[in-house]
Amino acid sequence: MKFCSSCGAPVSHITPEGDNRPRYVCDACATIHYQNPRIIAGCIAEWQDKILLCRRAIEPRHGLWTLPAGFMENRETTLQGAMREAMEEANAQVINTSLFCTFSIPHISQVYMMYRGELHQGYASPGIESLETALLTEQQIPWNELAFPVIRETLKLYYADKTSGQFRVHSGDLVRDADQQFTVTIHL
Repeated sequence: MKFCSSCGAPVSHITPEGDNRPRYVCDACATIHYQNPRIIAGCIAEWQDKILLCRRAIEPRHGLWTLPAGFMENRETTLQGAMREAMEEANAQVINTSLFCTFSIPHISQVYMMYRGELHQGYASPGIESLETALLTEQQIPWNELAFPVIRETLKLYYADKTSGQFRVHSGDLVRDADQQFTVTIHL
C-alpha cells in the first residue's frame, strides 16, 4: 500500500501507538489501514455417490480441479457466498447444506469455510470461471490435478467421514514451512 484510501496521501508501514504490529498509517490524516484475512466460502455438492468438481478457467492454477469456492463478498453470509460460488462456477444449486469444515491458512491470510449439500437435480455446467464440471466418484477424483492443498484436505476429510457413515464438522490449519511443505493439523 502506498497511498491512503481516505485522503490520498502517502502511508507509512509503522506500528501505531497502542498496537502490537505494523500497519499502514496515513502520514496526513493518521487513518490506520487494517489488513485482515480473506474468507473463502465453498461447498461439496453431492449427487448420489458423486461430488461436483470444477476445472478452473482462471488463474491461479488454471486448468486444475477444485470444489466450487471463492472469496466472500461484502454483505453476504458464508453460506450465501458458498451458494453464489456454486452458481457462478458451475451453474449449480446446492440444497440441504450444512457446515463441513473450516481451514485456516496463515501464510496466505485466508480462512476456508466449506459446506456440504445436495446438488439440486444433479445438474451442473461450466460457469464463466470453469472450463468444465464433472460429477465424480472417489475413485475418479484427479488427486494429482487438484488446484489447492486445502481442497485435497477437505476431500480427504469428506471421504473419511463418508466411509465411517458419520459426517462431522471439522476445523484445521494448513501451515507452510520454510521448505514449502505443508503441515496439516485437524482440531477435534
